[in-house]
Amino acid sequence: MTDEVHEECGVFGVMTPESCDVARLTYYGLHSLQHRGQESCGIVVDSVDGTWSHKGMGLIGEVFTREVLDLAPKGRISVGHVRYGTTGGSNIINCQPLEIRHERGNFSIVHNGNLTNTCGMRKSLEKTGSILHTTSDTEVIAYAIIREALTADSMEDAVSRAMESIKGAYSLLIMTEDRIICVRDPHGFRPLIYGKMSDGTVVVASESCALTTVGAEPVRDLDPGEILTIGPDGIVSRREHCGTRPRRSCVFEYIYFARTDSVIDGVSVHAARIRSGIELARSSPVEADVVIGVPDAGTDAALGYSRESGIPFGIGLLKSRYVGRTFISPGQDERVRGVWLKLSVIKETVSGKRVVLVDDSIVRGTTMRRIVKLLREAGAKEIHIRISAPPFTNPCYYGTDVGSRKGLIACDYSIPEITRILDADSIGYLPLEKLSTLVGCDEYCSACFDAEYPLPIDGDMSADV
Repeated sequence: MTDEVHEECGVFGVMTPESCDVARLTYYGLHSLQHRGQESCGIVVDSVDGTWSHKGMGLIGEVFTREVLDLAPKGRISVGHVRYGTTGGSNIINCQPLEIRHERGNFSIVHNGNLTNTCGMRKSLEKTGSILHTTSDTEVIAYAIIREALTADSMEDAVSRAMESIKGAYSLLIMTEDRIICVRDPHGFRPLIYGKMSDGTVVVASESCALTTVGAEPVRDLDPGEILTIGPDGIVSRREHCGTRPRRSCVFEYIYFARTDSVIDGVSVHAARIRSGIELARSSPVEADVVIGVPDAGTDAALGYSRESGIPFGIGLLKSRYVGRTFISPGQDERVRGVWLKLSVIKETVSGKRVVLVDDSIVRGTTMRRIVKLLREAGAKEIHIRISAPPFTNPCYYGTDVGSRKGLIACDYSIPEITRILDADSIGYLPLEKLSTLVGCDEYCSACFDAEYPLPIDGDMSADV
């Protein structure tokens, strides 16, 4: 586990009225979702000559060069994916979209989330003769759909039936030769939104920022449990799974995962982070000279803290835009060196000053410890860490890479101990009861902070719950 919390992935799909360069359009959409997955990526296009696909390990710009995109055929339908794996290893075999060839119809599938009953479903599928080729839970979902498709009247019926057996977090795009079937799990753990362009093109993505990037106007988020088909009959919604489970959108989307210019379920991510900083200033005030944020997710919360406290906001840390997560190896030494490469201090902002340092979370403490050291070396007189979330104390099984309590600094140490370990002057976290102020309701999942899991977890996954 690295010192950052990683989202599993992002999905993007497009259907156009006329054949065009949908691969390039998908590329632009995925580029705006790069923050959701930097391990691998892929695009599939359905054209008059058949299916074209390209996948690879690395960032969008590394995998989809100009030469690759020039080879992509024109078409009307495309889906794409950026991945940071939580279930399944970091391997080319787990790259998505996953392409399925079957007598009942071919389809490609992309998935954002994480199933909680993967182990049980894999065993069940293998006992009935299924041969699984990847270690990703996306393949489990695909096989569940195939199994239902054998007797279902339509692919939508097969998907609806499969939803009875798959448990956990999943936002899916399923591309056939003439439609995209969009699915959001009944709890709505992960976001999914669709929009339209002026020429009638329909676009669906994990976040609204991807829609605006390609010039689409957001229409609405899919409701939890909804199956939305974009196809020959227009846009058709099925809602038999809606309302069958309590809504539990991931609150960490607003704190960290989502891009700050996105709007999720009607809530501005930027505004939510501002509110977290305001609440943080109210609950953990301190006398200081400047407020700075750890870019990028900590910046908005720092603005809120500054606004509420009256302490001036300053740009104290600069983040390199040219160092991706894939550049940093998983070893401890490499993680520390990665902080040197990714962050630098603007000395004029912090030298001789009492600094409020705002960030979204502390996971292991490696990154924060190095940031504090950088600020000390730049002459900061005092450093008061403020975290725009409660202490991260529990595993997440719904689409992030924190699958264990092992290494979580807030599990092993008290706040005074963490303060000493990080060489800070004080630390303050957002109170758990203030999370609802971020999203304006209490219909969210905060299990990573309070261990209130909305769904039971497979025994193989829950050894330390």
